[in-house]
Amino acid sequence: MAEPTESAILEALKTVTDPDRGGDIVALGMVGGLAVKQGNVHFTIEVDPQRGQTLEPLRKAAEKAAGSVPGVLSVTAVLTAESKSAPAAGTRAAPQGAPRRELLPDVTAIVAVASGKGGVGKSTTAANIALALVAQGLRVGMLDADIYGPSMPMMLGIHDKPSSPDGKRLLPIEKFGMRCMSIGFLVPPDTPMIWRGPMVMGALEQMMGDVEWGPLDVLVVDMPPGTGDAQLTMAQRVPLAGAVIVSTPQDLALLDARKGLNMFRKVEVPVLGIVENMSYFVCPECGERSDIFNHGGARRAAEQMGVDFLGEIPLDMAIREGIDNGRPTVVADPDGPHAAAYMAIAAAIWDKVGGAGGTPAGPEIVIE
Repeated sequence: MAEPTESAILEALKTVTDPDRGGDIVALGMVGGLAVKQGNVHFTIEVDPQRGQTLEPLRKAAEKAAGSVPGVLSVTAVLTAESKSAPAAGTRAAPQGAPRRELLPDVTAIVAVASGKGGVGKSTTAANIALALVAQGLRVGMLDADIYGPSMPMMLGIHDKPSSPDGKRLLPIEKFGMRCMSIGFLVPPDTPMIWRGPMVMGALEQMMGDVEWGPLDVLVVDMPPGTGDAQLTMAQRVPLAGAVIVSTPQDLALLDARKGLNMFRKVEVPVLGIVENMSYFVCPECGERSDIFNHGGARRAAEQMGVDFLGEIPLDMAIREGIDNGRPTVVADPDGPHAAAYMAIAAAIWDKVGGAGGTPAGPEIVIE
């Protein structure tokens, strides 16, 4: 079956009428961000934020209309109000008609560290990879994109809030030689983030577009687990140089890792390779090695899926203690074997992405 075209999707969306304004959503200019890739359709519907809670039927009707086009496999429509929606706490949207500016224009390469499921040590791996890149002399940023469960404040021992000298843009917090930003810097640690998809997307765009990252060689993005709004936002808003998939060796984790890998492939983001975390355990008393979660599964999965195997990290008390104490392994024991493993993985990643560049435009959001 032929790939559906954007024009065919727009024709179908012309059958959807805004109940309050009386016209179709295409003629009213409400449809934006339309993307069609391998039968998967994504678009936004821009609405007045005051009507947002009542327009869920309109969103569903738009998804149904787009899904009726031959060749469409899936449809994701998101209600948004980029120009005047209520974004994250402490911010307000720019006035309608404000010029759009680029997101992350001074970042050479943006690398997403992702996993198909939680509990595999993705954030620990992301933090140590970022610090290993710093140790190799690169200008590095660390973006915690896990809006619902930000962990970088604890892992990096950061308890301060970012400042905004001009009242418009935030300064990232610098720790261990890298620039860091997390929603966890802005809200109390015990505050649940009960946000719908558009709010998550808006918060991510703010942390990219309204933060003075400055010139960076690489921005490491700690993605939330799974395949959802955050992953889609990153893939659509900035040109990811690649994604690193973190998994443990057992079959269940690898099944989810494959899903994550295939998600990035569907949105045309290069998969740089797989890291096997908690690969084995060495008893600190007797030195005996145990493969608690099996061993080598991620290497085999990488071979089967045609991607590189970047390395393995053991299950070790010192790695856990470093994260709990806000001093990751690469900082706490830079000459140790675990730091060496992270350094090798980081070097392999930089070899792959060192020449990446360029970025699309993003929305204008102003910090109060």
